[in-house]
Amino acid sequence: MKSLSSVCRAAMMAVVLIGTSGCAGLIVGAGATAGVAAYEQRSVGDQAKDIKIHTQITSAWLQYDQMFPIDFGVEVYEGRVLLTGIAKEEQKRADAVRLAWTADGVREVYNEIQVGEGGNVARDSWITTQLTSKITFDKQISAINYSIETVDGTIYLIGAAKDQAELDKVIAHARTIEFVRKVVSHVEVKGVS
Repeated sequence: MKSLSSVCRAAMMAVVLIGTSGCAGLIVGAGATAGVAAYEQRSVGDQAKDIKIHTQITSAWLQYDQMFPIDFGVEVYEGRVLLTGIAKEEQKRADAVRLAWTADGVREVYNEIQVGEGGNVARDSWITTQLTSKITFDKQISAINYSIETVDGTIYLIGAAKDQAELDKVIAHARTIEFVRKVVSHVEVKGVS
């Protein structure tokens, strides 16, 4: 039978090893995040501000109506807010937009919330996945700078293009996807075409 002290030492060693591997994961994760951030048009500070805006909007929606974050999508890029989804009533659409404007740092709100009955959520998710895949594997596009939402066959884009040619390529990819009815871009062109 092992002594109590050897069992304690083994337990302590396990805790140290687990703790160390957790730190390594954090270090690797932080390094990966920094690497990804280097490819973004947004600065790390702008990314943090956008996360804060997103959180404030989602929180305001939850306090007002717990279904808002389920019914509506929100994407934030450099203080520009894209709202998507389908509202059953105009008043809910107006309330979602009004609450979005209450978040600190909002520069602009693009209200793309449709009024009507729900669309084909599975098909819309499939469309978003298809476009994400196409632009991710296109070496001429920096896909990390684009956020994509699809509602009832309409693709909504927000983000930053390095130039007009890149944005044109993203839109061209979107138009090749089956079931896409329309493409709406709120992407800012950062460079010169």
